[in-house]
Amino acid sequence: MKHTLTFISPIFFLLVFFVPTNSFAAVRSLSLGLSGSDVTALQTALIAKGYLAAGKNTGYFGALTQTALKKFQCDKAIICSGSSAQGYGVYGPRTRAIMLSTGSSLPSIPVSSNASGAFEFSGWIPYWRSATGTRDVLPHLSSLTSVMPFGYTMKTDGTLADTARLTQEPWTSFIAEAKRNKVRVIPTVMWGDGEAIHRILSNATTRVALEDEIANVVKQNGFDGIDIDFEAKKHETIDYFSLFLKGLYQRMGNKWVYCTIEARMPLSDRYSPGATIPADAMDYANDYKEMNKYCDRVEIMAYDQGTIALRLNKARTAPYAPIADPAWVESLVTLASESIAKNKIIIGVPTYGYEYEVTPVSGSSYKYKVLWPFNYRYATDIAKQLGITPVRNSAGEIGFSYDPQRLAAVAPTGSESTQTQQLIVSSAVAQNAGSQTGSSQPFNYLSWSDAKAIADKVALAKKLGVRGVAVFKFDGGEDQAMWGVLK
Repeated sequence: MKHTLTFISPIFFLLVFFVPTNSFAAVRSLSLGLSGSDVTALQTALIAKGYLAAGKNTGYFGALTQTALKKFQCDKAIICSGSSAQGYGVYGPRTRAIMLSTGSSLPSIPVSSNASGAFEFSGWIPYWRSATGTRDVLPHLSSLTSVMPFGYTMKTDGTLADTARLTQEPWTSFIAEAKRNKVRVIPTVMWGDGEAIHRILSNATTRVALEDEIANVVKQNGFDGIDIDFEAKKHETIDYFSLFLKGLYQRMGNKWVYCTIEARMPLSDRYSPGATIPADAMDYANDYKEMNKYCDRVEIMAYDQGTIALRLNKARTAPYAPIADPAWVESLVTLASESIAKNKIIIGVPTYGYEYEVTPVSGSSYKYKVLWPFNYRYATDIAKQLGITPVRNSAGEIGFSYDPQRLAAVAPTGSESTQTQQLIVSSAVAQNAGSQTGSSQPFNYLSWSDAKAIADKVALAKKLGVRGVAVFKFDGGEDQAMWGVLK
């Protein structure tokens, strides 16, 4: 369960310095002609700092990498002339120390080993579908490790709101049954107001009060832990959020602390090769290393990809605006596992889809306008009405295109919309590797995560060696064949 924080004595550090160097794995210096994951990490750091063009983290230390490293050494007054034997253009101990001390993304720890123990299946039950969600999950509790009632929200004064009314039916009976099946009940606290989060967490009094309130609610209600889902945080909140997690972790005793976090993409996915990377590109709101200390599980919201992964947009054929391409998910997990133990990483898996209005722009470029989220029956009903057979797309999801003029009513009903959050209608132009439609006119496109797509994510999680998966969401509206995968 909880990991005890271990005290490391000064004797340990004396041993590190006085035991012969061959007793420990050496960190090699990097120079022209070498290759490996450590070279890739160096190149990623140089890209982040603007010394190397995006997409050049190939893992091979060539002339471009050497030139970029020399410029960094000159700028930081490490060394600015001389032969490689004297350190110019070589990534040695002194340059490494300066690189790490200046906010580099270069990992100081190796990629974590694979998770140990049983693979975990978990999922969220949304408060807006409490009755159907609990009814959906009850017959399948034996397949699950945890259930996260998506139940608590936050008031503007920084106190909890029991939006789901977890002390009432159907929750009380559901929670009792979950306990009988030895399934952890870990309610989620969801907060999406970045300004309010900063105001409350940057004030020691209100921050500590929130830590106390959450810990007390968990213990008084007999929950097994809490799931912290604070989204849309500002970069300046990063250290305060870490302090909050630390304080909460200390107060929770033997209760679990789950942390749900937004997807963080590698720079190579966010920027095109040769593009200028902004100075604030790595001004994140979550400190992964601190979360590794104070979160028992880190649930990556590996969904709502849409058109944000530029590298994959160019590699896939249109229409391409997936909920979660497995290749994209793998890049998120690989990046996270540089700082977070795989034993703690949980991959969030979607059960819903999005409908887009797609407009061909020029060549292989398309404008994707998000219309709304939906549960899968909305899409299958449209397909049935139009006589369309959905097909597997280049992201491994199921979907189809259609002419909206053939369908009078396209908006999802209130009962079928996912309502994952208030949807901000947005549009973006993406360049794709050709098209599967051949249409020069606007069309509607639906893509969703069915049981097969969910099975692919489970297989990916096991291949990557992480702790498990968590489904968003259990509400009765998902592809019911999913339950055959989660066991």
